[in-house]
Amino acid sequence: MLNIRKNIQLIALMPIPLANFFGGIDQLISPKVDVNVIAEKEFSLDNRYPIPSVNEVFKKNILLNLAYLDGKVDSPKDIKWDQINKPFSFEFELKPDKTFAFHEDVEAKYKQSLVKTTNAHFNAQEGFKTDGYLFGDGVCHLASLIYWAAKEAGLSAEAPTNHDFMKIPDVPKEYGVSIYNNPNTKGSNTQQNLYITNNKGKPITFKFEYQDNKVKISVSEIN
Repeated sequence: MLNIRKNIQLIALMPIPLANFFGGIDQLISPKVDVNVIAEKEFSLDNRYPIPSVNEVFKKNILLNLAYLDGKVDSPKDIKWDQINKPFSFEFELKPDKTFAFHEDVEAKYKQSLVKTTNAHFNAQEGFKTDGYLFGDGVCHLASLIYWAAKEAGLSAEAPTNHDFMKIPDVPKEYGVSIYNNPNTKGSNTQQNLYITNNKGKPITFKFEYQDNKVKISVSEIN
């Protein structure tokens, strides 16, 4: 009888996990986040250019640009094409009144609010490909898809130079964005950039997904 009482006392003194009472620690300490998708756009990387060899250059440059944006690639030594070509998903958050630009050469009005770029300059030194015309061909397609999604989401978005000199498949002409970056033409660079500022008064996320050879962008509000 004495042993039974001792056992009961020991059990009574043992700490009982709060998870047993509250359905899990995560539910106890992490309030639910209300995420509302306000825009989604996608296009196929099979349809970037009619000539297959050129299309492959566009595809590689788009995926490499996304790898720089995600931080998986920081310099050419990080480039592993077998990894870059694998399906992926990542996102970044833009707080109220903060700006994303496609590259770092920005107009004066955005210098104080700028917090995020794709971290790339679309040149040979960074591993971008050429089809014989320009290094980085294809990144304008990615910028245009981002611009289209941002405009549909109601964000403040500006693309000073339209890509009307050449069609971008699967993207309406009015959302075409011309992107260019040259260390010797910083003034011109600012006019061939993309600027997106969060005017929502609440955080915004941009989610990028690559699967089945399609790139998808989702813009969401965090309430």
